[in-house]
Amino acid sequence: MSQKYGDIVSLWFGSRLVVVISSASLVEECFIKNDVVLANRPRFLTGKYIFYDYTTLGSVSYGDHWRNLRRITTIDVLSNNRLTSFLGVRTDEANRLIQNIIKHGASRDFIKVELRSILTEMTFNGMMRMISGKRYYGDDGDVTEVEEAKQFREIISEILSLLGANNKGDFLPLLRWFDLDDLEKRCKKIANRADAFLEGLIQEHRSANHGNGDTMIDHLLKLSEVQPEYYSSHIIKGLIQAMLLAGTDTSALAIEWVMSELLNHPEVLNKAKEEIETQVGKNKIIDEQDLPKLPYLQNIISEALRLHPPAPLLLPHYSSEDCTIGGFNVPKDTIILTNVWAIHRDPTRWSDALSFKPERFEKEGEVNKLMAFGIGRRACPGLSLAQRTVGLTVGLLVQCFEWKRESEEKLDMMEGKGIAMPKKIPFKALCKALPIANDLMK
Repeated sequence: MSQKYGDIVSLWFGSRLVVVISSASLVEECFIKNDVVLANRPRFLTGKYIFYDYTTLGSVSYGDHWRNLRRITTIDVLSNNRLTSFLGVRTDEANRLIQNIIKHGASRDFIKVELRSILTEMTFNGMMRMISGKRYYGDDGDVTEVEEAKQFREIISEILSLLGANNKGDFLPLLRWFDLDDLEKRCKKIANRADAFLEGLIQEHRSANHGNGDTMIDHLLKLSEVQPEYYSSHIIKGLIQAMLLAGTDTSALAIEWVMSELLNHPEVLNKAKEEIETQVGKNKIIDEQDLPKLPYLQNIISEALRLHPPAPLLLPHYSSEDCTIGGFNVPKDTIILTNVWAIHRDPTRWSDALSFKPERFEKEGEVNKLMAFGIGRRACPGLSLAQRTVGLTVGLLVQCFEWKRESEEKLDMMEGKGIAMPKKIPFKALCKALPIANDLMK
């Protein structure tokens, strides 16, 4: 539609006006010139029930409460110091992923690997260990915790399926009276399940057994003793929920897209392996501190994020008053969608825009053109955590295994449905452990 009708298109989603922005210059105008006016979120039914009456970081509109949540997130939850303190957790989970593949036979011969499920378990475990200190999946998780994890993974999947523009009642208010698709009932039910899980985590950490821990919940509970009005149980649950929703599936899917592109471009895969051998060494397992020494690996990830952004339309914005975009008058109460997918494939902005070419990011400033994590004051605060998780995991998968496709045909790169844009056909390929991987089995 953007190619046919232009860089700014207005649509009616039922009774609600939606403006779709599909050019980088207009996006910059939106979120630099009109940033405060557009730093809001539309009110959907999911926000009322699931996101604690529009009070979580992703659902709240611009104002004092949002500024407070943003401050807590950037200073207390996702600061560089806090992330560095959890370096051991991320390293351990990434290493366990490699060990898991090896244990299934990759040490002896090529085996078929389907990455999505084990990547999702890795990112969920890593996030939960940082948040609560509990590891849910794996040999050391008890049956109860594994069942809890499955239930909450189902909750996350259900919530993600309810997001986006697929709820008729959000756009045709009259239909809410009838609730024909039981949306309101579903929202209430899933909200109660999610809240019970999150409340259980917090109560565990309020007990004497967890009072001196160093998890994110422990840290927030300590702060709540000093500033209870800022760090209420309600706020803490919203922060945990936001991290689990934004930090598990997105990172797992990003790694899957990167590995899919590498299997389709073996020359790039070989070049990445050579860089690791040269910069890290042939006998040393890569760790997070090595990532700054691996610019080509970073370029590969940037190029995968360009072609496969984890939120192709970002989260919707909402105009709090009338404004002008691209010379057009945009009235108050308009939903703004940012078509990052189209902007990242714009041939006037990128040379050979549809090709996978990590080398393009060797040009200074090119990486700043990416919008995969948003732009302006509502940009994703989890960028640094995502970069560390994706970089380390991809680096280990490249370093520790020899990879090849199941056939001569390239992997299918069709996108599936979902707000986080998964691959339609999950990644499947053959891999065999290289000798250096044995160091992780000791």
